[in-house]
Amino acid sequence: MTRRTPAMNPTSQNKPTIVLVHGAFADSSSWNGVIERLQKEGYPVIAPANPLRGLASDAAYVRSVLDSVDGPIVLAGHSYGGAVISQAAADSPNVKALVYIAAFTPEAGESALELSNKFPGSTLGPTLAPVPFPLPDGGTGTDLYIKADKFHDQFAADLPESVTALMAVTQRPVAASALEEKATEAAWGTIPSFSLIATEDYNIPPAAQHFMAERAHARTVEVKASHAVSVSQPAAVTRLIEQAAHTTTVR
Repeated sequence: MTRRTPAMNPTSQNKPTIVLVHGAFADSSSWNGVIERLQKEGYPVIAPANPLRGLASDAAYVRSVLDSVDGPIVLAGHSYGGAVISQAAADSPNVKALVYIAAFTPEAGESALELSNKFPGSTLGPTLAPVPFPLPDGGTGTDLYIKADKFHDQFAADLPESVTALMAVTQRPVAASALEEKATEAAWGTIPSFSLIATEDYNIPPAAQHFMAERAHARTVEVKASHAVSVSQPAAVTRLIEQAAHTTTVR
């Protein structure tokens, strides 16, 4: 059944639905400040839970969300969520713009881990705590968490520690294999793209973000912010998403 996206505000009738996909070590609440601003402007918004289990399966899940939406979509991804949206949007007739927020923008055949290591500057590795988890086939996978005492400085140094202490506790882990899995699609090759570069990012080096944005011919803005830019600077993130939306509005 096709999802009827919220249309409580009459102005939303001419606006695309904004779909927000979080990345690793976060959850959908990381978009709360952005969601609030978009809804005030009349945009229908969906922020699904990204499973963080594997690139292909995560993208298939997000694609199922996209397929449930009537009308045009602006699809935004943060961090690893960028890799997910690049694959999920492939051949999607409704996705009119892609927005990468301090995100991976892989080409087919590239993994998030590979891109993170392509340029110096990431300090994520030493902050990670691996935790084994059972796989359906009886094997064992590895979940990755950022250590609680490292979370503030690594992930969200421009936020108060009272906030990041809660974020550290509620972070959702990513399967290590998801970061190693190679993309098979690159929707940015055919869909207009926008990119926000977080210049104080210690997860994905800003140089890597610039490289990927330039390769995708994305309209790019720089923001002095940590990797958690959607939390620390939701207004800047919202502005870029609205810029993308303005290019897709059906009148």
